[in-house]
Amino acid sequence: MKVAVVGATGMVGEVMLKVLAERNFPISELLLVASERSVGKKLTYKGEEHTVIGLQTAVESKPDIAIFSAGGDTSLKWAPKFAEVGTTVVDNSSAWRMDPDKKLVVPEINANVLSKEDKIIANPNCSTIQLVMALNPLHKKYGMKRVIVSTYQSVSGTGVKAVEQMENEAQGIKGEMAYPYPINKNALPHCDVFMENGYTKEEMKLAREPQKILDDRTFSITATAVRIPTAGGHSESVNVEFRNDFDLNEVREILNNTPGIVVQDNPAANSYPMPIYAHDKDEVFVGRMRRDETQPNTLNMWIVADNLRKGAATNAVQIAEYLVANKLV
Repeated sequence: MKVAVVGATGMVGEVMLKVLAERNFPISELLLVASERSVGKKLTYKGEEHTVIGLQTAVESKPDIAIFSAGGDTSLKWAPKFAEVGTTVVDNSSAWRMDPDKKLVVPEINANVLSKEDKIIANPNCSTIQLVMALNPLHKKYGMKRVIVSTYQSVSGTGVKAVEQMENEAQGIKGEMAYPYPINKNALPHCDVFMENGYTKEEMKLAREPQKILDDRTFSITATAVRIPTAGGHSESVNVEFRNDFDLNEVREILNNTPGIVVQDNPAANSYPMPIYAHDKDEVFVGRMRRDETQPNTLNMWIVADNLRKGAATNAVQIAEYLVANKLV
């Protein structure tokens, strides 16, 4: 399997390589791809040094799979060029997610929609992935009506510059700003850019992507996305109104039996999900489950996951694993 990692020098690209190695993805030839300014750099994969190549060189090499994490503009321009030479692209940007002709996939939920004809496959937004992982089994059982989600998102979701800004501020060093305001000891209700309706792009991704992944538009989601000074892991406060009533013990049992979910829900022992615990793990952690006492059939819960792993790299690699296992590439 000839595999290209596009955006290999970036934050998600680095994690992508780590995940590919950990999961022993079957690679006969690895192409590490980045922008022109990174061409010629050396990166190590499984103890072997690789030289970073440019996008055109990678296309000409006709890889079987190309996993992209290089931003939307790069994906819009280059993913079709890879697809033209027969490569199956798994794209981590927002470029193709809401394209009606492209599949938006969380493998545990809807990998079965994939076919050999799918040459560009979209990886959902990091916050969306952990949200639908927890919501999907509950929706199947009780039928969601409305979801209200507030996110508490790590600076690593913005990239290296944002992590550097937070670390510089913590040490009292003046440096380049990834955000319009300080992030250390602060919370910014501002993830991605603002749109005409007053929501940010991140909030609209959370509203729209779950409906596409679950192939169901009978429920609605409204979101507020907030950036907080943590370095690894997104958290979400989620309020779900169901059409049918639920039993809390049954909810815990359903989530306990869902692959990829870990329930941490014992307030008496101060057991609940936290980014510091989810860091560098692939599971989605769910806790603080309790009834909303203000209206019927409504559940409150707290969801945490590592945004660079299950929220990005791991999900993309899982899609690639499914393609290989089912002989779709």
